[in-house]
Amino acid sequence: MSSAALAILVCGPQAARAEDVTLVAPGGMRCAIDTLKADFEKKTGHVLKPTIGSGGATHRQVVQGAPFDVPVVQPPLDDVIASGNVVLSTQTPLATVPIVVVVRKGERKPDISSADAVKRMLQSAKAISYPDGNNGLGGAAGVSFDETQRKLGIYDEMKPKVKRVQGVSLMKLLTNGDIDYAITFASEVDDPGVDVVGVLPKDISTPTMLVAFISSHTTAPLGAKALLGYLASPDGAAAYRKCGMTPGLRPR
Repeated sequence: MSSAALAILVCGPQAARAEDVTLVAPGGMRCAIDTLKADFEKKTGHVLKPTIGSGGATHRQVVQGAPFDVPVVQPPLDDVIASGNVVLSTQTPLATVPIVVVVRKGERKPDISSADAVKRMLQSAKAISYPDGNNGLGGAAGVSFDETQRKLGIYDEMKPKVKRVQGVSLMKLLTNGDIDYAITFASEVDDPGVDVVGVLPKDISTPTMLVAFISSHTTAPLGAKALLGYLASPDGAAAYRKCGMTPGLRPR
């Protein structure tokens, strides 16, 4: 029996049409994609080839027409839609991801229940770190937290306290004792040596929406459709919850 025929018997007719499907997404999706990749490939026969980057850079790639089959971006979406590089009718909200405050495991957890409490926490810290927003072109978590500090009126005040170390992960800075607090997306906290304090209040930090499309330039239409459907499925929702995200809801 040929290998192709055997694949059809084992995996079903979808395997005969298996495609390599490319996806580009911001760092907030990394945990979910890592969780879903193997099961998606097992269930559909398609091969998922993800590229995970910063939110700002991913957004710009999509607007400029980078050749990915399924892009995942965060709002605003006007320039993404106007570019013509996505199929508007396929727009699919996947999940929202909030910003959380993180401390070293066992450390006292500060009060972050209100805007004033968060302001006091930040002002009393010796050092903090968070993803670099890079004027909107860097990490979406950084862009969001920059805005939070501006709302609190302490953006310039906090600049001397922000540690940015090239090549060292955010959680490593925290577990090494180089900073008091790390601030990032809930889905990017992956170190057993840390504790999540909680989510920042919504009046100073709106959860970031992650939205998927099929690219208008896809070269794997079957695989792209299968991937989009899978990302929006109950399996996808379970992965988002596991990664600290809220499935399918627009931020309020």
